[in-house]
Amino acid sequence: MVRRAGRTGRLIVTLALALAGCSEGARAPLPATPAGIAAATTIDFAHVAHYSAPSLPGYFDRTVRALDNSPATNPANDRVATLGRVMFYDLQLSTNGRASCATCHRQALGFTDSMRFSNGISDAATTDFHAMRLGNLRYWQPGSTFWNRRAASVEAQASHPLRSLVEMGWGGPAGGVDLLIRRMDATRYYPPLFAWAFGSSTITEGRIQQALAQFVRAMTSSASRWDTGYAQVFSPTAPHGALGVNLPNFTSQENRGRQLFMTAVDEGGAGCSACHLPPSFALAADAHSNGLDAGETRLFKAPSLRSVGLTGPYMHDGRFVTLAEVVDFYDHGIQPGPALDNRLRQAGRPQRLNLDSADRAALVAFLVTLNDPVLTTDPRFGDPFRR
Repeated sequence: MVRRAGRTGRLIVTLALALAGCSEGARAPLPATPAGIAAATTIDFAHVAHYSAPSLPGYFDRTVRALDNSPATNPANDRVATLGRVMFYDLQLSTNGRASCATCHRQALGFTDSMRFSNGISDAATTDFHAMRLGNLRYWQPGSTFWNRRAASVEAQASHPLRSLVEMGWGGPAGGVDLLIRRMDATRYYPPLFAWAFGSSTITEGRIQQALAQFVRAMTSSASRWDTGYAQVFSPTAPHGALGVNLPNFTSQENRGRQLFMTAVDEGGAGCSACHLPPSFALAADAHSNGLDAGETRLFKAPSLRSVGLTGPYMHDGRFVTLAEVVDFYDHGIQPGPALDNRLRQAGRPQRLNLDSADRAALVAFLVTLNDPVLTTDPRFGDPFRR
C-alpha cells in the first residue's frame, strides 16, 4: 500500500514498511524497494547486506568481544546499518551538498583522509584534527570518540560533524539539525528508508545517530596478512595465544617487527602491544597521552592500527607523514608530561628504545601487514548512491 505524502510529493510505503519493523527472527515478506530509494541508490530491500553479528575469527575471543562498545539501547540491525550507510555517503547531509562523512573517511584509505586536516563544506577552512581510521572502532572501551574523547559514544559523535561549521555546516546560523531533518524529510528516499529501518518514517536526530553508529561499528577488520598468518599458529592454550610465534607467511623482517611489537620493553622488545591490543589492535582502555608534546595534560584516544600502512599522515594533528617517522618518535622522541602513559616511561622518564635502523624498519614492515584489503573494498561499506 502506498500513499502520496503531502506537499513534498514523496512516496511513503505504509503498511508493508510498518511490518518491516518486526524482529529479524519473525520478518514479514520482504517489500519491494520503493521507487524513490531505487532511483537514488543501489539499496535493494530484497537483498539486505549483513552488518549485525559479524563473523570473526576464533582468536577474537571473549576478551576482545567484551570490549565491544555497542550499547543495549542500539541493538544491531541490518536495516538500521544500511540506512547508516546511505547517510554516511550522502552529500545532501551537508548544507551545500559538498561534503559527507565519506569525504573525510575514505574506504580505500581505511576510512581516513590523506590530507593532514580535512575540508568539509569549503576549501577555506579545515578540521582541527586529522580524520581517524574507523576499522575496529567498536572494540574500544569506554566507547568515547574523537582524539580528545569529547563525545561519550559513537552515537553522540555522529551529531558533531553535522553541527560543525567546517564539516557539514548545520550549526549556528545554518539552522541546526532540525533544518537538516526537514531537508531529509523532503527527499523521496529517506522517509521510506526510516520506515523500513525503524517501523515509521519519522526522522529524528536520535535515529540518525543510531543508524550512523551501527554502520561505523560494523567496520570490523580481521582480514590482514597478519590475520592470515596468525590464524595458522593461534592456540588458545599457548602462552598469550601464540602471539609470540613467528608467522609462516611473513618475511624475516616482518617477523622481526612482529616480535618487537609484541614483546615487552624489559624483555628486549618495543612494547607496542601493551597499548595497541592484538588482535583488534585497538587502544587499551586505560591508555593516556603518548608524549607528543612536552607538558601534555590531555588524554588522547587513538584509532585501531588496522590499515595504518595505507596512508599518512599520523597522530591527532597529522604531524608525521610516514610510519618511519612514527617509529622514530616512539624510539627516541617521547616527551615528558603529566599525562604521559606509564607504559612509555622508564625509571620515571620518557622511554628511549634506541633501536637500530634495521629494527625500526622491521617495525614499519610489520605495521604494513595490518592493512586490510577486504574492509577497504567490501561493497557493503561502499558508496550506495547512483552518481
